[in-house]
Amino acid sequence: MIVPNAMTGWLWVKQGLSLFRRQPAEVLTLFFSYMFLNMGIGLLPVLGQVLPLILIPVFSMSFMQACRQIDLGERVYPNLLLFGFRSPAFVRLLMLGVLYLIAATLAISISRLFDGGAFWNFVTNQKPIGSDETPESGLLFGMLVSGLVYLPALMGFWFAAPLIAWKQMSLPKALFYSYFSVFRAGKAFLVYGFAWMMIGIVLPTIISLIIAVIVGKATIVVLAMMPVSAILTAVMYCSFFPIYLQIFGKPDVEDQPS
Repeated sequence: MIVPNAMTGWLWVKQGLSLFRRQPAEVLTLFFSYMFLNMGIGLLPVLGQVLPLILIPVFSMSFMQACRQIDLGERVYPNLLLFGFRSPAFVRLLMLGVLYLIAATLAISISRLFDGGAFWNFVTNQKPIGSDETPESGLLFGMLVSGLVYLPALMGFWFAAPLIAWKQMSLPKALFYSYFSVFRAGKAFLVYGFAWMMIGIVLPTIISLIIAVIVGKATIVVLAMMPVSAILTAVMYCSFFPIYLQIFGKPDVEDQPS
């Protein structure tokens, strides 16, 4: 297990972009297929509210395997979206998804103790942003509290899915290895997270301002930013694979599902 230095975090971002540039259309097709499928799942009564979160580990393996195939020079196809469902580790990935749901619910619930329920109401769509009962400052504070509470869980979840699917680890073992791997590479992850904050906030802001000055219509700015947002998200997904590669090495042939 390799412990990367701080600037490796920026290298992960660049490697994710490099992977995306090798098959951009294929990666975006996989991404939009995932988004449309999630929208369809969201239409289900009751289950549509929780299934997208529970299935995150399952679908995350689709993007991890896609990046692995790109790295090997193999073509990525949309049916790769079902990779996690075909994995022998599917049940363990689902169990990991249940832990996702529990951890996220707990983090948001704890924020109610600090922001008067502003973030909870926003997530559950009980009150719109800007209402008198839900001040924006309270919402932002609630998001910050939830993020801090969720951080230890996120460290355990970060590598858990590929360790379960590729290394055939048990759920507790995968969470353990993931948590301490992220902890040991903390400086690199700080640089990585800061880089994506800058890319995700500063870059879209600059692009939207340029479009607004040229066109002057808010609707066109929103429409133009949608593909930018999709591309940035897809590149971020691609950057997860180099992180795994850096710390755990390439998946062996025997680690793959039949």
